Amino acid sequence: MDVHDLDTYLLVGSGVLILAALAVRLSVFAGMPSLLVYLGLGLALGSSGVGIDFDDVDVAHALGFGALMLILAEGGLTTKWEEMRPVIGHGLLLATLGAAISVGVVSVSAHLLLGLDWTIAVLLAAVLTPTDAAAVFSVLRTVPLKRRVVGVLEAESGLNDAPIVVLVTAISAGDLAHGGFEYFVGLILYELVVGALIGIGIGWLGSWLMHRVALPSSGLYPLVILGFTVLAYSSAAMIHASGFAAVYVAALVLANADLPHRMATRSFVEGVGWLAQIALFVMLGLLADPNEITGWHVWTGVAAGAILTFVARPLTVLACSPWFTSGLKEQAFVAWAGLRGAVPIVLATIPLSAGVEGSRDLFNIVFVTVVVYTLLQAAPLARLAEYCGVLSDRMRDVEVEVAPLERVTADLLQIHVPEGSRLAGVEIGELRLPVGASVSLVVRDGSTFVPHPTTRLHIGDDLLVVAQRKVRQKAEERLRAVAKYGRLAGWGRD
Repeated sequence: MDVHDLDTYLLVGSGVLILAALAVRLSVFAGMPSLLVYLGLGLALGSSGVGIDFDDVDVAHALGFGALMLILAEGGLTTKWEEMRPVIGHGLLLATLGAAISVGVVSVSAHLLLGLDWTIAVLLAAVLTPTDAAAVFSVLRTVPLKRRVVGVLEAESGLNDAPIVVLVTAISAGDLAHGGFEYFVGLILYELVVGALIGIGIGWLGSWLMHRVALPSSGLYPLVILGFTVLAYSSAAMIHASGFAAVYVAALVLANADLPHRMATRSFVEGVGWLAQIALFVMLGLLADPNEITGWHVWTGVAAGAILTFVARPLTVLACSPWFTSGLKEQAFVAWAGLRGAVPIVLATIPLSAGVEGSRDLFNIVFVTVVVYTLLQAAPLARLAEYCGVLSDRMRDVEVEVAPLERVTADLLQIHVPEGSRLAGVEIGELRLPVGASVSLVVRDGSTFVPHPTTRLHIGDDLLVVAQRKVRQKAEERLRAVAKYGRLAGWGRD
């Protein structure tokens, strides 16, 4: 590649990026996941459209894993542990026992009912099993769900990639046949446990360093934090542990460590996540060839999707829910909301890259299943959430951004008063912040002023609070309590 090729790639790439970003608005308005728009762009640019020829499955496999790593990092860095903690057991059970049930039901059905070879049947069941949070929340981005439901869907989608990647890789490489069942189970346990431990260790190291090093620019914080998640993935992969488990756990640890510039980091990683999704889906659209998809691929894909959606997935949720407090309607929503997005198509490149016999047919079947059932499930998802009673009427949490003030051993907190917050109407003096924390400035309607103790807060205000680091956590907790319960929050218990 020379500089002229680079100019061409930049021209095409920037145009695709802009079109894909604008298409997000269209997909939200139409109520369908943006992944379908991106896949459509890839198909339009591919050999059956504009004529860009891309058929390197090894490159697609490698880039697909890189994009999934960034998507999982974004998922972990934007997840609140307080929402996930009560349902982590439910999500973990869905990601392990639930995945095993789904693989078993779909593989047996695909072999007996659809006539697929056992190897392809098991691979098909495995690659279709993982759910994709990006696909779900691109539809429900403006629909507030109950914390419990959000936590279950996020935990499942963040954790179920790792065991399935191990399964698909082992089958594609022939490890299951050569090593035996015990070896295979031990391999999964090793990869998951060691990967999670590496994620915890690197996440803790990153949070420890970020609390003690004041970087010269706020823009460096998101880069360094994202760098730690990539370090977790690569460190685990180097010793043949699960990089996906490591990156998600490390991101989860970092996201909940009260790091500086959290809102800036969140915005940055969301942008990186969108970029990874766009690149991934456009690339997969380029890799697919509509001319290869026959009626048999369509029929098999629709039938396999029906088995998964109407049999395996409900059984999975039903089997994993009796130990948790969730009603039948909530279970029905969780079952229907198990959308398949990028993950199944990327996983289908593993046997394709390994040269497994019938893997091209497998890729085409998975492609059809993802497109058809994403459309089918996404369309009624918002109304189903309302019918099942999983919509939340809770107001938005107060946003607190943190920047370190190294020379005075303090932090600068930026607090926005959102619509519906009970901070509105509260006087500055009624906040009763701990000693060592004070409101130094209020920004209102584009103007700034130093508040008095009797100054009342308004919706849309931004507060700048200087807090010594030893009381910063207490100051944040107090602000969140007042935002939730009003001026009398915690009265008599401070």
